[in-house]
Amino acid sequence: MGTIMRGLRLSGILFSVFLATACVSTIDTSGPKIDKRKALEANVKLGMSYLQNGDRDRALRAFTKAQELDIKSGEAMQGLALVHQLNGETELAEEKFLKALKLRADFSRSSIELSYARFLYEYKRYAEAINYLEKASNDISYPNRGMALYVLGLSALETGDIVRAKGSFEHALNLNSRNAAAALELADIYFSEKDYASAKRYLDQYAKNSRQNARSLLLGIKIERVFGNKDKEASYALALKNLHPYSKEYLEYKQLKK
Repeated sequence: MGTIMRGLRLSGILFSVFLATACVSTIDTSGPKIDKRKALEANVKLGMSYLQNGDRDRALRAFTKAQELDIKSGEAMQGLALVHQLNGETELAEEKFLKALKLRADFSRSSIELSYARFLYEYKRYAEAINYLEKASNDISYPNRGMALYVLGLSALETGDIVRAKGSFEHALNLNSRNAAAALELADIYFSEKDYASAKRYLDQYAKNSRQNARSLLLGIKIERVFGNKDKEASYALALKNLHPYSKEYLEYKQLKK
């Protein structure tokens, strides 16, 4: 299953803990009656919003302002770590993540654990990532448990623990049946185990909640070929050719035809 992030892109899911981003461009903290806690939260959310839009410079300023408001804020330090991570400043990013874990978390410590775990995953430090992912996924009050379970499943795959990976992906789906990424992983696992009925069921679940990608289309071709459904196989093949003609999956499909 490789060491590729399987669609786990920082630009897409890195900031999911801060779903309600602040709709402001500046935070005025000069007034004598300013509520520092609200200003801190607003600056952290603003920083996350900037990161989502790819504006790292403004994000850095927002997180720096948040840290000035409260030097003990774990979320402000986490934000700085994310900026350094995106900038490719690995040592600085890890330093900030470790500091964030030691500081006070006003929103959720689990969000910091998940962010650091994803950092570790990106650098193939899977065993270390699992340690933090277990903590985040065991926090029943954490609203982003499903993502922690999903990344835990990916990390388990990379260490060769298929049983643990399946359990994590299934748990993620139990929490949210629309978790398409987890469904695709399960479809792939069950296909490799020759449980084709389960593979098709999870691939169908994936298709209900996400657009088809090259990986899912190739898997669909393989599954329908097993069941002898030539029309469905041809439909998947046509989509793969038209949508992803230069993908490694299309090259693999052409090898399958031979």
